[in-house]
Amino acid sequence: MNDTNFLKNKVIPESILKEVTIALSHYPELADTPIEFKFKTNIKKSFMQAQPRFMDVFKNKKKRAYFVMMSESVTIEGEVFTVAEVPTDVLIGWIGHELGHIMDYRERSGFNMIVFGVRYLFSNGFIKEAERTADTFAVNHGMGNYILATKDFILNHSSLSDNYKNRIKSLYMSPEEIMVLVDELNKIEVN
Repeated sequence: MNDTNFLKNKVIPESILKEVTIALSHYPELADTPIEFKFKTNIKKSFMQAQPRFMDVFKNKKKRAYFVMMSESVTIEGEVFTVAEVPTDVLIGWIGHELGHIMDYRERSGFNMIVFGVRYLFSNGFIKEAERTADTFAVNHGMGNYILATKDFILNHSSLSDNYKNRIKSLYMSPEEIMVLVDELNKIEVN
């Protein structure tokens, strides 16, 4: 599939075109899925977030369009990071993680998407399950090294507080768990 077809129904800011293209190349199933990547000024508690376009929630699963919204900058514990300051592999990993959410959403009914949103707002246990599902999709789509780069960036950034790092550790897969998935995937590919 050439780049024109691959990106035909995607809206991508020029500043992140390279990273989004690399991440999308790992998800051929999303070639026909309309996705708009856009910057937003205020995303609570995260740098990026994927969601279906509100008007599409109750459309046929195959006809939904999605947004991946990202902050041009994110403040974590008082330190500001801009998209331009995030290393390329880390940004690709973050985008790949969000595309993992879209893969999950594609299989859900409209009603299930509404329930998902409510549970995500009110249940840390559900957030953990959803985030691990997105990481698993990304690793299973060959993005393990990018996901590890993203984890390393967050967990080993010395200026981030222990509170923030502990929240990430409690809700997302650990680097060790990701390595286990990568190893399992490699064993399957060899056989």
